[in-house]
Amino acid sequence: MRTSRLKLAGAAIVVLAAATAADAQPKYGFGNPATPAEIAAWNIDVDRDGKALPPGKGSVAQGHEVFAAQCASCHGEKGEGGLGDKLVGGQGTLATPKPVKTVGSFWPYAPTLFDYIRRAMPLNAPQSLTNDEVYAVSAYVLNLNGLVPDNATLDAKSLAAVKMPNRNGFVQDPRPDAHNKACMSNC
Repeated sequence: MRTSRLKLAGAAIVVLAAATAADAQPKYGFGNPATPAEIAAWNIDVDRDGKALPPGKGSVAQGHEVFAAQCASCHGEKGEGGLGDKLVGGQGTLATPKPVKTVGSFWPYAPTLFDYIRRAMPLNAPQSLTNDEVYAVSAYVLNLNGLVPDNATLDAKSLAAVKMPNRNGFVQDPRPDAHNKACMSNC
């Protein structure tokens, strides 16, 4: 019993010594807390409801031009895939042994397409497209999937109104330790 107490006391001394040593570490004098303006510049995420979509608009025709210049080298001229993922097709395949997960078959909300393009594309220059260009590319990709007409021009309101084919294909995860996580109904 005494040996256990000595070990416990020894462990406590080691922990206190380490904490004291950490407090005594020199401050290096670099780095600053982020300012509200710096945080706002990085706070560009758009949720599925589209309420955080920025001002701007873009047409399918404009999107075709931007896509050809910025996206086709990876995703193919018509979104058929290549070095980058396939963006078109796959409808009706999700419950099959070989699902094809594309914007038109898998994505449940159109505003998240805008969010992904704006934050991550093009791969070699993420966040380089203007909001108008992102709306235009979103319109073009949705058009390639037959979800908006050839003459569509999308803005925050019209993009949020696009009903994706897999909108109801995700369900809330009922496990108590997985709050607010979604899972495809066939996962």
